[in-house]
Amino acid sequence: MTLRHLRAGAAVAAALLALTACGGGSDAPAAADGKVAVVASTNVWGSVVQAVGGDAVTVHSIIDDPSADPHSYESKPADVAALAKAKVVVFNGGGYDDFFTKLIADSGDSGAKQVDAFGLSGKADGTNEHVWYDLPTVKKVADKVAEELSAAAPDKKDAFTANAAKFDQQVDSLAASVAKLGTDHPGSKVVVTEPVPHYLLEAAGVTDATPTEFSEAIENETDVPVAALTAATDLITGKQVTALVNNTQTENSVTQQLVSQAGTAGIPVVGVTETLPAGVSGYLDWMTKQVDALSTALSKK
Repeated sequence: MTLRHLRAGAAVAAALLALTACGGGSDAPAAADGKVAVVASTNVWGSVVQAVGGDAVTVHSIIDDPSADPHSYESKPADVAALAKAKVVVFNGGGYDDFFTKLIADSGDSGAKQVDAFGLSGKADGTNEHVWYDLPTVKKVADKVAEELSAAAPDKKDAFTANAAKFDQQVDSLAASVAKLGTDHPGSKVVVTEPVPHYLLEAAGVTDATPTEFSEAIENETDVPVAALTAATDLITGKQVTALVNNTQTENSVTQQLVSQAGTAGIPVVGVTETLPAGVSGYLDWMTKQVDALSTALSKK
């Protein structure tokens, strides 16, 4: 868990008081239109739910602003109200979206079924928490969502199961494309401004050459040690890496400096995000575009 994660969720108590004052409660109906109400911590997981649930679900993604930083989000009364109506909640876990797990805890037992992506991943506590870039975990989440939606709406079980199976097949196809990157571009190395796409790079056989101290400082929002910054800069200016992978949602003066240096050195910059940006239709569209961008960058090696 990073320092940024510890700052999340500071407004939950106020949100609960506001909801109480407005007369909200956990006995609110699932959804006025008969659909299964689902709340997701981010629109990444919300989009997976939508792909599985289709027209039979109403999805409220708490963080859906492409410019927002999920690490520093503070819950609002509307989030508490949405959670009170939810039959299923989906979150990343692993210390990433602690604002959401705190929101669940402070809201009391609403009876909503919980889908914890990091928990489903089987990865050890303390390891990289950005499991939406781990395609096998995304499939597990889709399957678990189908299971929980089926429990909430048994009459739609066949549709949920079929949707999840179709989604899984598409993820498998994307995973094959990712694996092919390693075959087509062996020995590729990159610098990463923040280890968000760790699992995707790993599956692609791409080496993350970023100094550990650099990655830790950026993720924890602390000063990057001079030696680490120098080492990362030298990798780019010396053209020792194929590309720079930049998390555009947590840019600062240091990462902007690396992006500028990459441009000067003719090193491709691949932008990645932590939530779905505007202009994509869902998880698969978003992730496919990022994989394509990585493929294009590696092809310039």
